[in-house]
Amino acid sequence: MILSDTRDPRLVTVRRGGTLTDPDHHLLALWAAECAEHVLPLFEQARPEDLRPRLAIEHARAWVRGEVRMMRARAAGGHAMGAARDLRGAARHAAYAAGQAGAVAHVAEHDLGAAAYAIRAVRAAAAPGDEERAGRAECRWQRDRLPPDVRDLVLADQRRRNDLCWSVFDC
Repeated sequence: MILSDTRDPRLVTVRRGGTLTDPDHHLLALWAAECAEHVLPLFEQARPEDLRPRLAIEHARAWVRGEVRMMRARAAGGHAMGAARDLRGAARHAAYAAGQAGAVAHVAEHDLGAAAYAIRAVRAAAAPGDEERAGRAECRWQRDRLPPDVRDLVLADQRRRNDLCWSVFDC
């Protein structure tokens, strides 16, 4: 579970009583899609014929562009998570990262899910004994790609929910 019981109003859209603007929500979705896409080859190596994770990432970006509605992006995310269910290791985590990216349209806080699962995928794919180093490198790669307008928000949320996200944001 990557969502805490207490919602941070900075990650709740203005329409729902929070302070998150649509432009910042879109930035979070794009960053989550980038994090998931970075590890997508780990899934596609295991299941090259299964397009569900790739479609979830595409739907997240299409939602930002206004080409699909939130429900469609969220559904694509759910289908990507379905692709993960019978897998293990890096491929499973990569599919979950894509699923979380698709769900950002519905709940912005899924951005950390995409990032956390991507880090877990990299750790799982690393050579024995290199898992922690690989995970920290992925975490830094993700942070380097944070849009400036949401950087402080994401970093604060990583500190707040790090324990829920398997402590992967200690980089």
